[in-house]
Amino acid sequence: MNPYVVVLLGGRSNEREVSLITGAAVSKALIESGYRVKSIDVEDDIGALLTSLVPKPDVVFNALHGRYGEDGCIQGLLNYLNIRYTHSGVLASAMAFNKPVAKSIMASAGIKVAEHRIVTFDQFLNDNVMAPPYVVKPLNEGSSVGVWIVQVGDVFEPRKENWVFGDRVMVERFIPGRELTVTVMGDRPLAVTEVMTRREFYDYDAKYIDGGSKHIVPADIPKAIYEEALHISLLAHKSLECRGISRVDIRYDGKNLYVLEVNTQPGMTPTSLVPEQAAYLNISFNELVIWLVENAVCDV
Repeated sequence: MNPYVVVLLGGRSNEREVSLITGAAVSKALIESGYRVKSIDVEDDIGALLTSLVPKPDVVFNALHGRYGEDGCIQGLLNYLNIRYTHSGVLASAMAFNKPVAKSIMASAGIKVAEHRIVTFDQFLNDNVMAPPYVVKPLNEGSSVGVWIVQVGDVFEPRKENWVFGDRVMVERFIPGRELTVTVMGDRPLAVTEVMTRREFYDYDAKYIDGGSKHIVPADIPKAIYEEALHISLLAHKSLECRGISRVDIRYDGKNLYVLEVNTQPGMTPTSLVPEQAAYLNISFNELVIWLVENAVCDV
């Protein structure tokens, strides 16, 4: 009998809509590849989720993005149930999703990261935390949710009631230059893509609204920089103890490469970077999905 795979999608994070698209694409690929597939929209009822996981699947494909799906929460539940699942485990997911923790670990591994400060929102409003240009980020969000760039001369006065990402804020030095990204598949960095966008930066809309960005793969950068981007991406993946597939986002200022973050649950939508890099290396979308399922494990 063909393996039975449950695809977890949707969820309750700010990235719910993207997860639904990712999950639908993954489910279609698995069905086409002969797997028995069940899709579950993970909502607030954990009891209903547990019931939906009976009978126990051979593998769970974690297509959730953002909080509760990418931060170690759902991974812990699947560990408890002893069900193999795709992508990173509890520890790697939690570390990568927490931006200051991830940056500290990567810096310890010798990877350049942008200077930053962690302050309360009140401190951010009332103190001169950092001279512009700088970037304002939530500590625990993905897909550029809640990110603002403040340039020299900007009048930036956010309202506290509009900040829904907790009491603390990351203020990070803005790195001018080019946006690069690398997919790591197991122990193999695939390629370097340059992301170009008409927007101020590669924000949520640029990531997921068709036409919001242009992807150049392979990136037209010096060979030594290209190879270094592959190297530091694999190093970041390993230093955070990731597994399966991750995507490493980098800024190149013309001289140095700075890792911004590591995404342990990168998107698998029609406009996503990971399937695009795989296709560049003649790995089809279905092959990519099957590889993730075949390499699914459970923390022990």
